[in-house]
Amino acid sequence: MNDFTRRALLQGGTALAAAGVLTGPALFDFAKAWADTAPWKAESGAKLTVMRWKRFVPSEDDAFNAIVAAFSKATGTEMNVFSESFEDVQPKASVAANTGSGLDLAWGLHTLPQLFPTKVLKMNDVADYLGKKYGGWTDAAAKTCRLGDDWLGVPVATNGGYMTYRKSATDKAGFQEFPKDFPSFLEMCKALKANNTPAGFALGHATGDANGWLHWILWGHGAYTVDQNDKVIINSPETMKALDYCKTLSETFIPGVASWNDSSNNKAYLAGELYCTLNGISIYVAAKTDPTKKELAEDTFHALHPVGPVGKPSELQLALPILAFNFTKYPNAAKAFIAFMLEKEQFEGWLQGAQGYLTQTLNAYENAPIWTADPKNTVFSQASKRTLPASGIGMVGEKAATAIADFIVVDMFANYCTGTKDAKGSIAEAERQLKRIYR
Repeated sequence: MNDFTRRALLQGGTALAAAGVLTGPALFDFAKAWADTAPWKAESGAKLTVMRWKRFVPSEDDAFNAIVAAFSKATGTEMNVFSESFEDVQPKASVAANTGSGLDLAWGLHTLPQLFPTKVLKMNDVADYLGKKYGGWTDAAAKTCRLGDDWLGVPVATNGGYMTYRKSATDKAGFQEFPKDFPSFLEMCKALKANNTPAGFALGHATGDANGWLHWILWGHGAYTVDQNDKVIINSPETMKALDYCKTLSETFIPGVASWNDSSNNKAYLAGELYCTLNGISIYVAAKTDPTKKELAEDTFHALHPVGPVGKPSELQLALPILAFNFTKYPNAAKAFIAFMLEKEQFEGWLQGAQGYLTQTLNAYENAPIWTADPKNTVFSQASKRTLPASGIGMVGEKAATAIADFIVVDMFANYCTGTKDAKGSIAEAERQLKRIYR
């Protein structure tokens, strides 16, 4: 066992043993038994290089490392796992796809596998095995990875982003219950600003946060980039209404949101500068685990997205699919690792280590203990079921993945909210870029 797996075992076992999940020798015993009977046998001398998104919750990293270590020892596969920021995952995966080297697996965001439909190892057998065993896949998760009848990757999890707020501030603003519709949400944000306890949402190139909340605003007004046949329909009265609403909302925000990345709102909230934002559970977890943030943690609550004029949830949650490139020398090891990640014996412990940051995409895990361990976790259990795929009502595929990766919707809103362009100019620019993609 190499240095990585020895270190990972120690870290993972220490962090998770107290939580009563499968760790250490017990995890290794299961991994060995699983490897002996699994449909995929790792090739002799297999070596896998895996890129994943950078963790936000340290105990999730510990749990993941323990899984990697157990798999490595049980199968004899040498594992090289490294992390990149959300913003860097897609460009580095693209380099590997174009050069045919450097990575075996990439664990990324949104519809990442759809960017490389001819470069990925088909995962039909892995998806079928896991789906039949664990109650099937949630709808959006399956759409994220499927192209026709083929699975281009496996939807490991969803990172649910929900309203994270200081209840003392929203109470003082006159909202004892978190708003459930767009007009009330806007009024609350105005009141928060008036009380010098502002809200704030990313308007910069934050792959998770900005795409998430701005697609919610767009879709909540019944506006979409493309229709069911991938015809570009961004230039619509509904888009104009979404822009106007967003601009008014943005005027209540904390200064600086136009340059925020995915960690900016975490830092501002934990510093006591921000009182309402859209984020994964990582802010709450960080506050809970910091003795100096006890009061902040107790005052932090979560809520579902308010519903827009469309009258139903319009969420875009952050899908986290994994793919294996078809140029890997060790396809069986790659498939075995992906299947092993999602087996119950360690997946529920991994969810527990993530403390609500990861949400299951296999229906059987909806009743995992993490969702009732703390009432503030429960809302995140719904992320995979409430989200639309990144394509909205359009076709999931390479074009939709490109539109997300290019921040077309984000830039449209940011251009208008910051005054860089007027509404018509912002929409026209987005329309031009979308037509280039969807030609």
